[in-house]
Amino acid sequence: MKRWLWCTFAFYCCCVATLAASAASPPEGFVDVQQLIPDIQLDLRYYGRHNFVGERIDGYRAPRALLTRQAAEALQNVQQELAPFGLGLKIFDAYRPQQAVNHFARWAEDPNDTRMKAEFYPDVDKRVLFQEGYIAHKSGHSRGSTVDLTLAPLHPGDPGAELDMGTGFDLFSPQSWPDNPEMTPPQRAHRLLLRTVMEKYGFKPYDKEWWHFTLRDEPFPETYFDFPVQ
Repeated sequence: MKRWLWCTFAFYCCCVATLAASAASPPEGFVDVQQLIPDIQLDLRYYGRHNFVGERIDGYRAPRALLTRQAAEALQNVQQELAPFGLGLKIFDAYRPQQAVNHFARWAEDPNDTRMKAEFYPDVDKRVLFQEGYIAHKSGHSRGSTVDLTLAPLHPGDPGAELDMGTGFDLFSPQSWPDNPEMTPPQRAHRLLLRTVMEKYGFKPYDKEWWHFTLRDEPFPETYFDFPVQ
């Protein structure tokens, strides 16, 4: 009887801990990017349906971009550098909960769900997304200092206005590689401008995605968080 009571109590504690974790606020050291940089633009694709899955992704409960304070302050410097030229940043994704990464993995394992193929992976067989490195079981975004973004007019008349980078965000293709030679000179120049100013303020690029940058001295290099964006 005592053992049964102990197992029941342990199961109850485990459930409570799980619920608490799913409802947890960001840990100390994370900030809301738009509160720090009011004129930064957001197009948070995983909060909506305009993404390669075609639905809101697990863990995105509010349209907020969260980052570690160090990464957000570095972005603030980038924004200030661009402002005199009438340009600013637009964020597609920032901190990404592990549960969102798990959602991507489940989607990738379902070969029948190809509703967004025409826009996001027209030339890639979904069955090789893991093999080709487009989908993984861990993401640097979950460490809180990686951001996906582009350049846009600082005060656009059209909310969707962006500089032409040659491809859209999250296109699974070699065309998304920052140095892809098939891009036009203006597209390559825009990619180079984004990369140059991001590197100046401490970010390192990713050689397969022109939009993806990670703070070099990230404060949580080994920690993958799972608190929801809310």
